Amino acid sequence: MRRFWLLFAQAVTIGLAMWFIVTTLKPDWASSSLGSASSVHIATSKVPIQEASSGTVTSGSYRDASKKAMPSVVNIFTSKDAKPSNPMMQDPLFKKFFGDRGGDDQDEKQSSLGSGVIVSSQGYILTNSHVVESADEIEVALNDGRKASAKIVGTDPDTDLAVIKIDLPDLPAITLGHIDQASVGDVVLAIGNPFGVGQTVTMGIISALGRSHLGINQFENFIQTDAAINPGNSGGALVDTNGNLLGINTAIYSRSGGSLGIGFAIPVSTVKMVMESIINTGSVVRGYIGVEPQEITPELAESFGLTQKTGAIIAGVLRGGPADKAGLKPGDILVAIDEKPLKDPSDLLNEVALLTPGKVVKLSILRKSAPLTVELTVGKRPVPKQQVQE
Repeated sequence: MRRFWLLFAQAVTIGLAMWFIVTTLKPDWASSSLGSASSVHIATSKVPIQEASSGTVTSGSYRDASKKAMPSVVNIFTSKDAKPSNPMMQDPLFKKFFGDRGGDDQDEKQSSLGSGVIVSSQGYILTNSHVVESADEIEVALNDGRKASAKIVGTDPDTDLAVIKIDLPDLPAITLGHIDQASVGDVVLAIGNPFGVGQTVTMGIISALGRSHLGINQFENFIQTDAAINPGNSGGALVDTNGNLLGINTAIYSRSGGSLGIGFAIPVSTVKMVMESIINTGSVVRGYIGVEPQEITPELAESFGLTQKTGAIIAGVLRGGPADKAGLKPGDILVAIDEKPLKDPSDLLNEVALLTPGKVVKLSILRKSAPLTVELTVGKRPVPKQQVQE
């Protein structure tokens, strides 16, 4: 018994000595051994976890709106011939002495890109006028990979809108929304082709409605948004969280060329009016009275002895125009059209544009502080020279 105990004690002593040597000289062996045992224990243990069921939508996701609207947004590629910048390169005498400069005198292609929105299964696409103006070739690329050449149906530079047409079957037309139901703070999505990277969706809110006096277009009534809009987004869609079209993205305020969180879209109310007019007639018909309006500043209000600051001062009257025939004179203050009050010159311009040419309207004016009503036959606004018609 004593011998057995002695052998046991020696075995324990040797084992402890070996463990001391290993932990001193090779500590990683001991840690890896413990780690293996630990990992085995964890792998075989049952930890209660919860997994989302298949098809669960993340809270706050706009995937449904994006999925609905994205097929209707297209990429637009345009090109036009650019003449040589130096006219001497075309001179035969110059070529005789200096030779042909290896193609320097050849026309070059200038390319640009933008976005558009399919508004009809018949192939009509809305975009910005500046995207397709002066283009010799227009190519449209759909979200499903199809491509087609497009032709211009008509443009409206006054609102920077244009309608082009392609000939393809089964086109996914977007659903028009209701801007009158939109409010500041509503979430919106901007869809387009920024910098040519491919179709992109950005999210923001409506920052303001009815923005004007920006000097961007002749007629302004913009939706302002902080959804990222960059070069290439022009002509793309601004949609609500149901994927319905609220506006056409058209411009940004930027000092660097990139998005600073101030973007502007043309509201769907304006878009619908312009689109229908272009498709039906090839151009947009607007009312015209032939005056040059001026804002009523505090200084002018004091000099005219005005107690009100709304309306517009008639600074000039076109000779032979509708206003001249109706008897309006410079210095008259136009305060209402058919008893609808006018806020400022921009409001006057928009209201007159909505009038039907040939219609007789009643203008409420102030002449030397005395109220006066004048009947006027609305004329037709001249078409801008750069407008394209089919």
